[in-house]
Amino acid sequence: MLHRWEQLTFLHWSFEPAVVQRLLPGWLAVETFEDRAWVGLVPFFMRVSTPTDRGLPWAANFCETNVRTYVCDGEGRNGIWFFSLDAARLGAVIAARATYRLPYFWSDMELDAHSGSIRYDCRRRWPGPRGAVSRAELRLRDPYQPSELSERDHYLTARWTMFTSSGERRRFARARHEPWVLQRADVVDLHDELIPAAGLPAPTDAPIVHHSAGVAVRIGRPVRYA
Repeated sequence: MLHRWEQLTFLHWSFEPAVVQRLLPGWLAVETFEDRAWVGLVPFFMRVSTPTDRGLPWAANFCETNVRTYVCDGEGRNGIWFFSLDAARLGAVIAARATYRLPYFWSDMELDAHSGSIRYDCRRRWPGPRGAVSRAELRLRDPYQPSELSERDHYLTARWTMFTSSGERRRFARARHEPWVLQRADVVDLHDELIPAAGLPAPTDAPIVHHSAGVAVRIGRPVRYA
């Protein structure tokens, strides 16, 4: 599939690795940076089409918010493990659950972007925990120059593989896109229940924030492990 991820914000917190590892399948190991595991809350707007540039009316143009961490498999691949993905289009939720075995949830969502600010709202509908909400309002600031980005900035944002599992079936899929053009952002308001709904402690400190106007993405087919 071809995606366009627009008005995307990364909000990241660090955790003790053991706290995150207990929620992962046994074939994946939590990946650390500076001896900490990292969990991201990532809201954005999604556009979906096929390689022939046909839109998918049942699964295109919707808001999404995912809760994720970073992991390695037994073969040395590193990438993303999604604890949850909330989307505002039911057809996309059903399709992603069936094909990629991703833990998608159907939610009421809104994204309101103005010059210099952006707001995301999410309320989960199905499946449970019904009613979990996430709200974030940010003030956007100046862009990073490539030379200003640190190793940690790249660690938190440059990810090209995702892992999924269903029972004994293990899969991975790859994504390709141009490097992010990142900019700074400040949190104006933040209330999130999606991270606790995934089984993690609610963060109490301020997140590390990156924002991007967006990228075009090519998503590969899910590949089964031998």
